[in-house]
Amino acid sequence: MAIATGRETEPSGNPDRPGRGNTAGSEQDAGGGTTVRKDKLKSRHITMITLGGIMGSALFIGSGNVIAKAGPAAVMSYAIGGVLVFLAMVLLGEMAARRPAVGSFMEYSRINIGDGAAYIVGWLYWYFWVGVLAYDAVVGGAILHGWFPFLDEWAWGLLMLGLFIAINLRSVKTFGEVEFWLASIKVVAVIIFLVVGAMLAFGLWPGDDGGARFSNLTDHGGLAPNGMGSVVSGVAIVIFAYFGTEVAVMAAAESENPGKGIRQATKTVIWRILLFFVGSVAIIVTVIPWDSLPAATDAASGPFAAVIGELGVPGASMIMELVVFAAVLSVMNAGLYAASRMLSSMAEQKYAPEITAKRNAKGVPVVAVVLSTIGGVVGCLVNFLFPDAGLFDFIMSSTGLVALFVYAFIALSNWNMRRKMTPEETAAVATKLRVPLFPLSNIIVLVGVAAVVVVMLIDGSTAEVWSSVVATAFIGVLWPVVKRRKRAAEKEAAA
Repeated sequence: MAIATGRETEPSGNPDRPGRGNTAGSEQDAGGGTTVRKDKLKSRHITMITLGGIMGSALFIGSGNVIAKAGPAAVMSYAIGGVLVFLAMVLLGEMAARRPAVGSFMEYSRINIGDGAAYIVGWLYWYFWVGVLAYDAVVGGAILHGWFPFLDEWAWGLLMLGLFIAINLRSVKTFGEVEFWLASIKVVAVIIFLVVGAMLAFGLWPGDDGGARFSNLTDHGGLAPNGMGSVVSGVAIVIFAYFGTEVAVMAAAESENPGKGIRQATKTVIWRILLFFVGSVAIIVTVIPWDSLPAATDAASGPFAAVIGELGVPGASMIMELVVFAAVLSVMNAGLYAASRMLSSMAEQKYAPEITAKRNAKGVPVVAVVLSTIGGVVGCLVNFLFPDAGLFDFIMSSTGLVALFVYAFIALSNWNMRRKMTPEETAAVATKLRVPLFPLSNIIVLVGVAAVVVVMLIDGSTAEVWSSVVATAFIGVLWPVVKRRKRAAEKEAAA
């Protein structure tokens, strides 16, 4: 699978094919040169997408799997994974501050590594979010069916997909407004959880006579009851819970002030992770002995619901179902946005059918939104029509390494960008956003990615690794065909 490398960027940092319309603030439809009026995301939209965009079922339910594996040391797993994600986002943020682009890391891979790398990472990223759309349609459909059983789960799932195609087709501002309120629900819920959980941990909750609960951290086999190896294994799970952070950087490129939005999204990543993820897990393992948590299979049995149950609040499971449902809606909304923007950005570079770059009067890539939704519908129907065929499981497991591929490409792209920059350009970027300890930060991300893959192979996650390799190989095999068509289209356009 040959991948073209070594593509040079112009000294000014502009793309080698200007005017294709995937930079922030572009006003041209790449499909036909039609002028469009692009709505912009406001600062409050970016703030809330940044704060709550990545909090989904992987936190509210999936954190139980990390705790079951690592015990109280799950806090360390989330902290280590958080450092890797923070560094990757700072690397991305530095490139975005220099040149905001809706295609984000795909565009930076094209400029700093080559067309082949950009093509592969772009399609993998789109494939990942289509899988997430299908998965969350299944989860959300199950929740709605439990509340309103007059419709089957698959019908609720399709209705949810229909809702978000309508939202995303309306305008980017509508997407931002919906995401603002959905993310607000998650942020408020987690903040309340942290406050009341801390009161429980310190023995300050009214009516709770158990006193402080910090002994739960050491009385059940110690801080790391399954050894430090389980902490590293936990990182492999945590990395995927954090994936989606980059959506805030992509969205910032469509904001009223891209530079400010990108800096804001990047600089708040670390405390977001510390507060919402590390803080929440610390509360859970302090309040409840890790080995007494039930197996987390849904919102009602998740670790957050278990902590709320300790408060003696009636309807704890329903409260968590409502929060998880809001999280599912938020992830579907953000996922459709990310998938459609990536697909349209690929079309602008001829990696995807050019029709998917078509935008409406408000700058929304209509065809890309529709095709991304259809992908989610297909995945959703596969699960309901062929539940025992293993096709849905393959779709989900084959996206397992996408986060790692994206982080690796971000690190390599940033490294190549910095290597080619003049001292004057480096100084100019430093005034906006600068990577600490370059190139050590890049090396840490690359080594961390490799370590997670090794751990997955050792820890029995070979299905995810090899199915991801198969999906990547399939995309790579098509690259020579895409490259020929791309060059032919460029020659025709230049004639």
